[in-house]
Order: sequence, then C-alpha cells, then structure tokens
Amino acid sequence: MAIRVLLVDDQPLLRTGFRMILEAEEDLAVVGEAGDGLQALDQVRALQPDVVLMDIRMPRMDGVEATRQITGPERNGPAKVLVLTTFDLDEYVVEALRAGASGFLLKDAPANELVQAIRVVAAGEAMLAPSITRRLLDKYAGHLPSGEESLPNTLGTLTEREVEVLKLVSRGLSNAEIAADLFVSETTVKTHVGHVLTKLGLRDRVQAAVYAYESGLVRPGAQ
Repeated sequence: MAIRVLLVDDQPLLRTGFRMILEAEEDLAVVGEAGDGLQALDQVRALQPDVVLMDIRMPRMDGVEATRQITGPERNGPAKVLVLTTFDLDEYVVEALRAGASGFLLKDAPANELVQAIRVVAAGEAMLAPSITRRLLDKYAGHLPSGEESLPNTLGTLTEREVEVLKLVSRGLSNAEIAADLFVSETTVKTHVGHVLTKLGLRDRVQAAVYAYESGLVRPGAQ
C-alpha cells in the first residue's frame, strides 16, 4: 500500500512542488494539504496520513505545536511528522524534535532525499541526517552539558552494549550501519534500541539522540 502523505506549508507554491515530486513515486500518495497548524490537525484527523511533511513557521499555529498535538498522548492515528527547515530556523528544529517529530529535512534538499526521508520515517526509523544534526548541535553546544557533569542515574539502567548503541543512534546511524559497526545483526540492534527506549522512557530514536546530548553522554564534535 502507498504511504499516505499530508503536506503542511503556508506557501502554496512549495506544496505544489512537493506534490509533483511525491506523486511521481508509485509508493507515495499525497492525500491532502494544509496551510497552517490548525488546518493540519483537522486534516490529520480526517485523512489519517502516515507521514506529515511539516513546515515550522506558519500562521495561527506553528509546526512545533502542531507536531506536539499530532504525536502527543492524545494522538488520534498513526501519523509521524517529518519537519522541513532552513538553517536560519534551526532553533525551532530542536523544539520540534522534543515535541515528537521523527526527523527533519532541509527545504532545499534534493528530490531523492525528500522521497527517501518520507519512506524512512514511515517505516518507523528516525531521519537524523548526521551533517545537519552536527550543525544543529554545534550551534547549541553552549547550552548542552560539557561532559564534566555527572551522568543521570537513568543511564545506569543500560548495559554497556546498550550505551554503545545509544551513542551510535545519537550520531544518526541507521540500524544497518550500527549493525555493521558493532558486528551484530540488524535484529540484535533493533532489540537493543527497543531496550534503550523502554528503560529511558523515550518514544523513539530521535528522542534518544536528544537525550544522549542533553544528558552529557555525547558531546558536540565527539565521534
């Protein structure tokens, strides 16, 4: 079945461009459009999309609040949110990830990257492009722990291997890449990621990546 996509952006021309790109793919179907966050909430309830391609800065309700309501505990449907951003709006991306977005993508990304990002998010993975993640974290390095503070007690619930997996997740690696790095199967990696999320009370690997940096486990610039 085709992946159902809702386009949310206050610029009609951009929505038209995205629609043309996505409808050229056999496995993607644009089921609706919205020009602001409030319309997006109505459309999510009515259309039940799999992925919401979400702009950040919009009138009436911005993408951060719309994302929070779409992915929050009162959510009504399976929709995952892929945030669209430009580098001059980076501060909003961090809030969108905290609000529950499954990843982010630059508005000027090539068409193939946009298509692949939607497929990745629809499959339940996180879209954490390492280059963009690094730039975001470098920008906010002064607001993140220095690494000299004590690590939170919750990290003590993880095994040594689970900590390794968490660090690799924070770098934006996929399950396949983590499996290759640790010389284990993808199934084993999925199990470890599941344990990490459960033990730390996190919703998905995007939240896990944010947690790794905010806790001081990983520092901007570290490999």
